[in-house]
Order: sequence, then C-alpha cells, then structure tokens
Amino acid sequence: MASVEEPDFMKGPRTPLEGLSSSSEARALASQHFPRKAYCLVEDWTVFRVEVTPDELTKIHALGQLPMIVFAHNVVEDSQGRFDRGDWVRSSMCTSFSDGMFETRNTIYVLIGPGHEQPASLKDVFSFF
Repeated sequence: MASVEEPDFMKGPRTPLEGLSSSSEARALASQHFPRKAYCLVEDWTVFRVEVTPDELTKIHALGQLPMIVFAHNVVEDSQGRFDRGDWVRSSMCTSFSDGMFETRNTIYVLIGPGHEQPASLKDVFSFF
C-alpha cells in the first residue's frame, strides 16, 4: 500500500515536543484528571497553532476555546470506540493544553511520545485527509 504524502505546509518549521512516555501513563492521567470525559490516546502527532486575525481570536476566546488543533497519524486507543487502532484523527479546537493532554469540548487527546507544534492556517489544517 502506498503511503500518503504529507502536504507541503506540514514540512515547514516545527518545534519538537514530547508527550507522555507510555499508553498506561496516558490512560491513568486521563482517567485521573478527566474521569467523566472520553479520551483518545495518540502517537505521531502535531499540534497546530492556527493563525487567526485578532477579530477571529476574540470570537474563538468567546467560545472558551484556543486556536489550536491536534492531528495524529496513529490512534492507540479510543475510550468510546469511535476510532480504530491505527486510524488518524483530527480534533476540533482545544479548550486547554498542558502536560501532554489536549482537551476539546468532548474529548481529551493524550499525546504519547515525540510530536511537534507548528503554525498553520485553518484552511491548511482542514485541506488534507
């Protein structure tokens, strides 16, 4: 099977980040900090800091969100069975991000292993997959 080539914007400057060290650590932290929220453990991930105008940022903040979206090439585990192991996933905008846990309104994406952070336009983030 041929691999999918990443779009050019994903080959731009990236800042390396490190997620949690294991699935068991990720699962435990998600359950401890967000016991009533669905979680999705992911590897091979990128956190996109979405480039927005000041007006757009005001609207995003008014919704209680931050202009950030996570994309992962590999789902390790999804607590609600929405995604199969090995699937890719792209989140909605986050509500908080710290210590390897990327929270959206409905899900905690727990980032495992090495990943990246990079700027991108919203159009670029939604233009692939």
